[in-house]
Amino acid sequence: MPVHIQPSELMKRLPAQFFSNLVAKTNRRIQEGHDVINLGQGNPDLPTPPHIIKALQQEGENLRHHRYSPFTGYRELKEAIARWYFVHHQVTLDPEKEVAVLPGSKTGLVEISQCLLNPGDQVLVPDPGYPDYWSGIAMAGARMVEMPLLAKNQFLPDYTKLSPEQRNGAKLMFLNYPNNPTGAIATPGFFRETIQFAEKNNIVIAHDFAYGPILYDGEPSLSFLSLPGAKETGIEFGSLSKMYNMAGWRVGYAVGNEKVIGLINTIQDHYYCSIFGAIQMASVEALNGSQDCVKELTLTYQKRRDLLYAGLHDMGWNAPISKGTFFCWLPVPHGFNSISFSDFLLENANVVVAPGTGFGPSGEGYVRLALLTTEQRIQEFVERIKTLNINF
Repeated sequence: MPVHIQPSELMKRLPAQFFSNLVAKTNRRIQEGHDVINLGQGNPDLPTPPHIIKALQQEGENLRHHRYSPFTGYRELKEAIARWYFVHHQVTLDPEKEVAVLPGSKTGLVEISQCLLNPGDQVLVPDPGYPDYWSGIAMAGARMVEMPLLAKNQFLPDYTKLSPEQRNGAKLMFLNYPNNPTGAIATPGFFRETIQFAEKNNIVIAHDFAYGPILYDGEPSLSFLSLPGAKETGIEFGSLSKMYNMAGWRVGYAVGNEKVIGLINTIQDHYYCSIFGAIQMASVEALNGSQDCVKELTLTYQKRRDLLYAGLHDMGWNAPISKGTFFCWLPVPHGFNSISFSDFLLENANVVVAPGTGFGPSGEGYVRLALLTTEQRIQEFVERIKTLNINF
């Protein structure tokens, strides 16, 4: 007879994958023969720039990369990450002690909870926020304290709303600016307040900077680490996926506090054998080479954003305009909640948006759209919504 498979307690703690249901609904609609416009997922739609692909092709022939690369990554890549931070944010990093190479930033965002938290520990999370923060917290057996991100606060957490028990009991806090899903950005004053809050309450800051350069209307990119005291209080996670359209390449990094970076490198020694060397060296080319491709990509997203919001505002669907990332955070009309509205759009207009509740309780009342299709399809999205005659 078959062996009885009993999942571990860790597997039972993992949060349900909220968006798997959305994907299933979308796929069913497509299989039924409908022309579906999918703005619900955050998967970049444009190709990796040619000079990065060329570097990969050339490095793929280098026999050096046919062996295991160092578990902590090539020094060349760590130096390129440190150089990028100095050039773009005037942040000085020790490549060996303050930089960790990651197989995608998501990996590090899950690992840090396992590095720092014990069962029962408290961790502060943005609400709404990136759901994979929750996964690492669940693996560590820790407890989440949600920090609501509200429109009246420009989608920044209000630390004064935390109770003394929540402030004093937390060991770790996740932040993410430019923000997924709200498209909000942080200010230097907010980061200064965050550093003071972390110092006073002995909390490690984990800042998710995956969308760092994707900002609109001339807004400057702001790294958490560029503020005095940041490196003493935490680390920052970055990704090549968004700014260079390298999502499938799986290259990310963590930078900042030496002790935390050391813990991440240690846990990765047990999980991974690093990243294919040719991909690492192509990533060096991406970071050290011309950044015109990043500027062009951001301009493309800004044109898409402007087209979308012009159409939405024309039909009376008013929402704060996204300031960064390739996401838009839109309030649902009267008579709907997040899930019922996303279902309504799929069933009646064959368009996909992500329900805000998938990002946390404070996401109720919103849907997230991704600017990851052509201007033509965005215009068609707008036209389909108009035909529904929704009272916004």
